[in-house]
Amino acid sequence: MASEEELFASVDALLNEEPHLPPPAERARLREAAGITQARLASALKTTTQSVKNWENGRSEPKSPRLDAYQRLLNGWAAKYPAPGAVSAAATVPAAPAAPAASEAARADAPQPVDVPNTGLARPAARSGATSRRPAPQKAARPAADPRFPHGPLAVLDGDGCAHGVDGIVLDCPATTVVELVEWALRASGLGAPRLHRNGKDSDPLIVLTAAAAVKLGLPERLEGHEQRRSLRLPEDHPVVKQVVKAKWRLTQRGFGPWARIYRKVQGHERQCVQLAILSWDALDERSWLGVSEMEPADVARVLGTYAQRVITPRGSTAVSGLELMTALRPPTRAVRDEASGNWVPGHNPGSLGTEPMDPAPPEATPEHPVVVDSGWTGGFLNEEAYQWVRDVSLLSDEECTLPYVVGLDLNTAFLAAAARLVVGLSAPDHFRAPAFNPKIPGSWLVDLSHVEVDPRLPSPFTPDGVRPAGPAWYQTHTVAYAQELGYNVAPIEAYLRRETGAYLDPWHDRLKTAYVDTLADLGVTKDLSDAEFLAAMEQHKDVDPAMAAVLAAIKATVKGGIGKLRERPQGRKYKEGERWPALQRPTWRPDVRAAVISKARVNMHRKLRNMAAMTGLYPLAVLSDCVVYPSPGDSPLDFLPYAASGKPQPGGFRLGPTPGLAKLEGVQSMLWAVDLMEQGYNPARHIKGGDAVLDEGE
Repeated sequence: MASEEELFASVDALLNEEPHLPPPAERARLREAAGITQARLASALKTTTQSVKNWENGRSEPKSPRLDAYQRLLNGWAAKYPAPGAVSAAATVPAAPAAPAASEAARADAPQPVDVPNTGLARPAARSGATSRRPAPQKAARPAADPRFPHGPLAVLDGDGCAHGVDGIVLDCPATTVVELVEWALRASGLGAPRLHRNGKDSDPLIVLTAAAAVKLGLPERLEGHEQRRSLRLPEDHPVVKQVVKAKWRLTQRGFGPWARIYRKVQGHERQCVQLAILSWDALDERSWLGVSEMEPADVARVLGTYAQRVITPRGSTAVSGLELMTALRPPTRAVRDEASGNWVPGHNPGSLGTEPMDPAPPEATPEHPVVVDSGWTGGFLNEEAYQWVRDVSLLSDEECTLPYVVGLDLNTAFLAAAARLVVGLSAPDHFRAPAFNPKIPGSWLVDLSHVEVDPRLPSPFTPDGVRPAGPAWYQTHTVAYAQELGYNVAPIEAYLRRETGAYLDPWHDRLKTAYVDTLADLGVTKDLSDAEFLAAMEQHKDVDPAMAAVLAAIKATVKGGIGKLRERPQGRKYKEGERWPALQRPTWRPDVRAAVISKARVNMHRKLRNMAAMTGLYPLAVLSDCVVYPSPGDSPLDFLPYAASGKPQPGGFRLGPTPGLAKLEGVQSMLWAVDLMEQGYNPARHIKGGDAVLDEGE
């Protein structure tokens, strides 16, 4: 029989447990009865409005010290604003023997966890309380759950052992070491995601660690010391790394860093790999994941879970995820039957980039590439980059200078729009002398376009700085085809062309476009809005739901980062020209594909600039990547964009809307402000938003 001391210790432990809050619906009722908005409550508790929303719909729970402050506030409101029909507290307190029954009723009312054999995922009764975990209704339809992964693609593990998953689910993780965490993730968590293509691979479970969880597992809260911060990884003699190796697990070449992959060799058909992301080690770059690292664990899980379901389970930076998404949607191999043995073996998957890296043609490479250094190539390089152009101030007319405003338009994910139905080369380049130009063949062409006349108030369509070419240069197929479209003859001197072609990026474009449009719709920006309604919705969309705004920012970063990864440059002070760097070992190191995307995006921009000039007589002051600045009689795009008599936008020019390739308002300033910047040699498109715009070159 237990001693009196043991019983009192157990009772003290119960008394010291975290207090239980009233049900989520009651929390919302009390706040509304007090006349307090969610934003004001969030400000008082030093948290975000989204966190308050999650507390009131049961998606997450506050933690101390906010938990104690929140409960004190709710208790005060409960005394002032009792529920309708409520009786005195003394009359409602059940007798001691009835307490277990009340607890059982609360558990019965809450949704039950999905049954996964031998998981031990059911939460202890003392911790579950009467809090509902029912997720809030979602606007976008969820894909059907895969029975192998009942708890979704990922979880955010906090220091108390709570693993927050998608749709508000909370799992209990008993792991106290990294090795135990890996075992739990693979065998008991029910986490993972099905393949995106029938010939692809399932996504490994992702476990995101908060700072408290990292410390609990024996990891430093932050990478310490100059060497760790420089290399972004733990040293090989760190106890956790030695623990992982001792348990016969492996780390990838990037070691135990912010994004650590821990794996064993495949056994049978089952992969044994877990992806870890450590928040306090800056796994989520603030430039791509706006404010996510400061969110509560449940909110982090919501952001990353939505991204995983709409794009891909994160495997590193958004740039890495963008590149991985290409391979996931176009797997390099498929099962084919070996005629000799009758066995199924991996074979090339048509339309993919294959399994082996491919060297580019010399003009498509970078100056430090072995193809260039070893051959002594001096014939020049492709210069297919995004626009950085400012009109000469002397070309401004008196009429333009009298207009009061300049308005910046930004094209939604312009690179993504350019990737649609884009035919690129899939095979190695072949060299040709004096070939006839064919706009249907992707490749690089040496051709003189200096004879092409363009209005000096517009940038040249052939160079990133908008300056007219001075002689022969290398161009991608889309750039040369545009010269033909303008009515000029082209006579290539030589070319590097690819015989096997295909729309490699089509599924990548389709998935990211859907993700972008659906996420904007969650923020209240839908396709059925009028142009005026669209502008109003875009002005406040980031405040509607910070979590979904973070997902939107990550999707945009995935587009530009994925394109940039196609031509990843060498890093590190020890690199020497002519050496092969790690990125060259990937079949997805394809600078020619990147050049094709950017060439098409720049041509699309110039085509719209020409059409706008023809329809409105307006010429741009500056262009920076996918942002263009126009003089305007008013402070809105509606004051200068071309519309038909019916009120519909004129085709061919810039149009407002939420889909890739359409435009949104970037910013408004005065004409005097723009002229002053131009006279100083600055680009107004970089600053029109009120700060420095990010140069979106796909780097």
